[in-house]
Amino acid sequence: MLVMNRFVVEEAAAGSFTERAHAALAALAARPGYLRGRLTRALDEPSHWCLVTEWESVGTYRRALGAFDVKMYATPLLAESLDEPSAYEALAEAAPGGEVVTAASDRAADQGPPSPR
Repeated sequence: MLVMNRFVVEEAAAGSFTERAHAALAALAARPGYLRGRLTRALDEPSHWCLVTEWESVGTYRRALGAFDVKMYATPLLAESLDEPSAYEALAEAAPGGEVVTAASDRAADQGPPSPR
């Protein structure tokens, strides 16, 4: 599972933002199910930033959000991200030089029509 939180940060606030983002990334990285993460900035628009984390599953990510350190360091930062979808499921991947490997969706809506009540 991939989580991308995008931010628009004024140049004057970039230093403070970076410090808070590092603390948030460290808090998230300490949680079970965390696979990797990075703080990125757009090359063409340096006020645009993205905090990207990868998780074993939706459940591990959601449980991580309830941890004390995450609530202290990550949640306030994530609340400043752009109001848009941020959690994505992986449906296909390819290693360098490898073939594309697909995966079924975990979304209930993608598993067929709803059963009648």
